[in-house]
Amino acid sequence: MQPIRTFNVSPSLPQRLEPLRNLAYNLHFDWNVESKDLFRRLDPDLWESSHHNPVLMLGTISQGRLLEVVEDEGFLAQMDRAARQLEDYLQERTWYQKQRPQQSKECYAYFSAEFGLVDCLPIYSGGLGVLAGDHLKSASDLGLPLVGVGLLYQQGYFAQYLNADGWQQERYLINDFYNMPLHLEQNPDGSELRIAVDYPGRKVYARVWRVQVGTVPLYMLDTNIEPNNAYDHDITDQLYGGDIDMRIHQEIMLGIGGVQMLKALGYKVTAYHMNEGHAGFSALERIRLLIQEEGLSYAQAKQVVASSNIFTTHTPVPAGIDLFAPDKILYYLGYYADIFGLPKEQFLGLGRENTGDLSAPFSMAVLALKMATFSNGVAQLHGVVSRQMFQGLWQKVPVEEVPITAITNGVHARSCVAKSTQELYDRYLGPNWSSAPPDSQLWERMEAIPDEELWRNHERCRLDMILYVREHLVKHLRDRGASGSEIALSQEVLDPKVLTIGFARRFATYKRATLWMRDLERIKQILLGNKDRKVQFVIAGKAHPKDIPGKELIRDINHFIREQHLEKHVVFVPNYDIHIARLMVAGCDIWLNTPRRPREASGTSGMKAAMNGLPNLSVLDGWWDEADYVRTGWAIGHGENYEDPNYQDEVEANALYELLEKEVVPLFYEHRDSDGLPRPWVAKMKDSIRLNCPFFNTARMVREYAQRAYFPASDRYHTLTVDNYAPAKELADWKAKLGQHWFNIRIKDVDVSAVSELKVNQTVAVKAKVDLATLKNDDVQVELYQGSIDANGDIVNAVPVVMDYQGQDSEGLSVYTGSITYTTSGLQGLSLRVLPQNQHLASPYEPRLIAWAE
Repeated sequence: MQPIRTFNVSPSLPQRLEPLRNLAYNLHFDWNVESKDLFRRLDPDLWESSHHNPVLMLGTISQGRLLEVVEDEGFLAQMDRAARQLEDYLQERTWYQKQRPQQSKECYAYFSAEFGLVDCLPIYSGGLGVLAGDHLKSASDLGLPLVGVGLLYQQGYFAQYLNADGWQQERYLINDFYNMPLHLEQNPDGSELRIAVDYPGRKVYARVWRVQVGTVPLYMLDTNIEPNNAYDHDITDQLYGGDIDMRIHQEIMLGIGGVQMLKALGYKVTAYHMNEGHAGFSALERIRLLIQEEGLSYAQAKQVVASSNIFTTHTPVPAGIDLFAPDKILYYLGYYADIFGLPKEQFLGLGRENTGDLSAPFSMAVLALKMATFSNGVAQLHGVVSRQMFQGLWQKVPVEEVPITAITNGVHARSCVAKSTQELYDRYLGPNWSSAPPDSQLWERMEAIPDEELWRNHERCRLDMILYVREHLVKHLRDRGASGSEIALSQEVLDPKVLTIGFARRFATYKRATLWMRDLERIKQILLGNKDRKVQFVIAGKAHPKDIPGKELIRDINHFIREQHLEKHVVFVPNYDIHIARLMVAGCDIWLNTPRRPREASGTSGMKAAMNGLPNLSVLDGWWDEADYVRTGWAIGHGENYEDPNYQDEVEANALYELLEKEVVPLFYEHRDSDGLPRPWVAKMKDSIRLNCPFFNTARMVREYAQRAYFPASDRYHTLTVDNYAPAKELADWKAKLGQHWFNIRIKDVDVSAVSELKVNQTVAVKAKVDLATLKNDDVQVELYQGSIDANGDIVNAVPVVMDYQGQDSEGLSVYTGSITYTTSGLQGLSLRVLPQNQHLASPYEPRLIAWAE
């Protein structure tokens, strides 16, 4: 029976408890110990059963309990304290205000397909989403004028359970938005705020929900409304669900709908950040609005958009990029080509590396790279991989100069460090440890933390994790209808005194979740061979529902456990989520990571473990490649790349076993003092905290995004849009002229005042004559390009040296002079190049034009 009218019923609270409502609807509660403790104190069982959802708690808690706490002075004092902390947090003078005291008219929009914020909002699948959530939290901590843009999934990502054979099964739960910390955005008249997005033959409508992340609002679109048809209801149904058509429907809603939503909400955005290529269509919509509403040409509009766009790629392999068939792009988005005045193939070229390949698919990453003037990978090694992957977009630019930089990921410290550990750090390091930079003297206080206190705290965290794992397994087995003996055994898994190795991540095959099982007899010997030096594993993670090889890895682990009778020593924890992750990164002793290098873009779970004092045991990939992997853990291998994956697995599995047998296990169990304290191990824990915590966190990461990307992009936007976009129009016209005449540039003569034999640090003068055709000296920058010669005869490790313009000679050639020196011996090389130059360019590579001496 359908209702004739609906009502949104909000929790009824006694007036004295109204502060609870404000606390419940701001996700600040997730990283504020006082607030979280307050809700746990209100009803511990309900706090757990609601997946730590304070809104649901307040809507379902008994009125009797509320009347009890109204009379509880201790509870009221804690509530008032938490409310003051939230108010102070929202009002405090921030890092951003100190950095940009004169800049009040700017706003940054952060687009992501998923956000992992809290476990009561299950709209994320893994690291990309949790990183996006942490990005918003640190943006709030720093006071950035940032808003998040995403989709609100009715079913989110799946809940995982295992059948009797250990095979992953998926269960999709319905998210009840009205009982989550979400606000439905409304028009001034109280009606729902809605947007309408054009799809072939119809409009699709979406309403807007907001979740408040400290000071940062995250706005998410929901299409599960009338008058949309049943198919369109499902656009925001499942994260990464459906077929390729559903994927393009979702990315249209995220990118195009996201831009329209910000406009409807009244935001004047000055910098747009596309977190992965899913939001690439936002650039097309921004161009359309500038053409149709501001009267700009396509070239002018594209210049404004690209100059204020930022793109972060998380993909280290081409197979991970969203690709759409050309006919599909034209079917869904061909009308943009008409608005832009572009032929169909030129429009499709926006998403092609080789615009002349008319059969090539449309790449969302290529679109985003072409529509942004700041692009980055998420670790230094990933930056190298990304420059190699996308070098073809910048023809003739040396791979090391391809303008894709790197900003290494981090994690939000207050979200991932265990409560008791945070209190320990607060006590000895002070309250600013979670955002203190690496050079802060605060980190010198690590030695002030007594070894005993740090170790006993960690032992409590390990016990907390084990008790939760046992309880979680019992519930899972009962739900599956397991036998009484299985359930009884699950209540005894893991030993609180045994070295515990944690492995938890997406079960993508390149992460090699079963590498540690390659030699079954050897790993069994490590686990159980010495009764005084046992080892145990806690494993968790989900495979994508369509990833059969990933599911087979999960089944293989569970078969291994059962067949080898290792149920007490190796545990697979079903339905991995933020809550389980936090328990594991605090309660394990070692964090294991075994990706196939260089396919791990960054990885963040190991950072969370390090912040809790866990040493890492990992292949040198992603973030670990740039950490101090000697003092804060162990490296598997030496960063080698292999052509034969089977041989690589063999070598690295053996390296893993060697480290466990000869270094990790002895360090944990040997050299203990009379109190059983493993002081060398604790020293490694302290190094892990001191050296990793200040750098691999989102406080550093978001500051870096702000200084290197947001501030410059926002400033470029302001600069290019003054006087009715006059600078943008001039820059677009200049680029058009540049494109017409660039290939007429000729480097006529390069005179080097030296013979082939030089001394180290000897100065060499160089004079060059360049025919700039119809271009002017101010349009270009002429550079000497010096470096050593590799085995292929190419200049490597090059250093560019800008030459000085000396005027024109009698033949009208532009004359440039400069000098070079070589600081090392050996075979060295020299070349000369011409690059575009304009004060409004984000970089000289922006026009994708370069001329070299031949």
